Amino acid sequence: MNRNLKLVINNTYSEKNPKYFFEKDELKIILDLYAKMVSEGSWKDYGLYISSKQVGFCVFKNATEKANYKICKNFKPINKNLKYLITDAKGKILNNSSNLKSLLNVFYGN
Repeated sequence: MNRNLKLVINNTYSEKNPKYFFEKDELKIILDLYAKMVSEGSWKDYGLYISSKQVGFCVFKNATEKANYKICKNFKPINKNLKYLITDAKGKILNNSSNLKSLLNVFYGN
């Protein structure tokens, strides 16, 4: 038995500090799209980018150095339409929205 493990009860750390990641429902939307695109053969792999300002779900079509797309969530956007972004491999914003589901409709063809 490992004696270095500690049980933490009523940890309030997460309540005082903002979350710097996708929320559960946001991640479900992204992973549903990822599964669809993988099954079509369009996407092959993904990676995550996390900072205190932004989190990004990076999508790779091949084993390349840079992601083809990056689905980003800004934590403190300048305006509400910059909360969610899709950028290309060079960082150019392809689409932006205040709603993640409507932003990802670009990939669904809606």
